Amino acid sequence: MAKKQINVRVDEAVYLGIEERAAAAGMDVNEYARQLLADEANDLRHRFLVAAKHFADEWADHFDDRFGTDGHGAAPARKDGRAA
Repeated sequence: MAKKQINVRVDEAVYLGIEERAAAAGMDVNEYARQLLADEANDLRHRFLVAAKHFADEWADHFDDRFGTDGHGAAPARKDGRAA
């Protein structure tokens, strides 16, 4: 498949942010930007994220009722000191 080139201009602050994220991911800026754009263009990924959000929104209260939460994402300790 033929490769296409995209040129995008960003200001210095945006570039520095991209550069930091690329470094954290162990990638150079071009590789990171290429992966980011490929992920955004991936319809299957987008549909998964939409479905996951719907699931979380629909079932969050049930999970809280069943497992509880301490407000930080962890279940509260039981009275006997063990995790719930």
